[in-house]
Amino acid sequence: MRIRSSLLVKVRRFAAGIDVSREAVRLVVLSQRLRMGEQMRVEHLAAVPLAAGAMAGVEIVDRAAVTRAMREVFADLPRACASHTLRCAMALPGSATLMSSLPLSRFGAAGELAVAGGGTLATLESAVLGEAERLAGIERHALAVDWFIDGAPRRAASVTIATAGRQHLEARIECAAAAGVTLTAIDGEPHAALRALRHAAMLELEPHETYAAIWIGADGVYGWRIADEAVTSEMHYPAPEHTDLADALRDLTDGGAPGCALLGGELELLDGVGFSVADLGDVLGCTVLPFECLSLGDCVRPLSAELLREPTCAVAFGLALRGVME
Repeated sequence: MRIRSSLLVKVRRFAAGIDVSREAVRLVVLSQRLRMGEQMRVEHLAAVPLAAGAMAGVEIVDRAAVTRAMREVFADLPRACASHTLRCAMALPGSATLMSSLPLSRFGAAGELAVAGGGTLATLESAVLGEAERLAGIERHALAVDWFIDGAPRRAASVTIATAGRQHLEARIECAAAAGVTLTAIDGEPHAALRALRHAAMLELEPHETYAAIWIGADGVYGWRIADEAVTSEMHYPAPEHTDLADALRDLTDGGAPGCALLGGELELLDGVGFSVADLGDVLGCTVLPFECLSLGDCVRPLSAELLREPTCAVAFGLALRGVME
């Protein structure tokens, strides 16, 4: 037992997050000892510009260009990272992924069996795939579907379903494979960014402080209000229910200013909707702190000061964070 404990102290888990955006491929590699409690370590940061036109919305138009950029972004990976099993994750844009959460009772007898403990996840599979097909408007053979039962205390059990066009996943998996990278997970960009912003808040804000997490991506601005470490409201702009970004932000805060806002993503895209970081703070009624990797982990070697302070690294950081935490 003492030998095993000693090994757990020494063994580190390494994970990489690969963010493919319209402008660049970004890589963040994190590590942490298997025995939790130690601060995350930032092992490597890199970014390689992507040729214009390689991406068109959620589509990878030029797979060869993306593959070259991915190969290059891994080229200077430190030996310490390359010598370990590296869990690698990529993301899909939020507009390529549809999410739905439905009461378990919606699935009839299969749901009742699951509630009673008389069924398994496999019992629900056909019903869930049918719901995913209805949600996406695409036949199930063309879909990639992930789902789980949320049985959180004090509320009725529900099924959360995430679905995306299979071709979007296959394109990313194929580009990674051609670059010599094996993916272990595909996540949504907004969810990866939120994971990174919540981790930053955990380290930089007071415990249980109410705050807003804002992420700006190619398909819009996403926002979440976090109170007592739980998401209490969220928004996406542009959306039919919001006349402008200010309206969406006011709806997010629901009349109560958060103590602070964490901001990540492509901040320059705010110019396209006539907004600035200062405007975000004015509408939210709080201080806005841009996301940066600098304060989120120890750095074991000199890393790019520019990338350490780059808000666009939020998605890659959140993807790597998933890998070291799983």
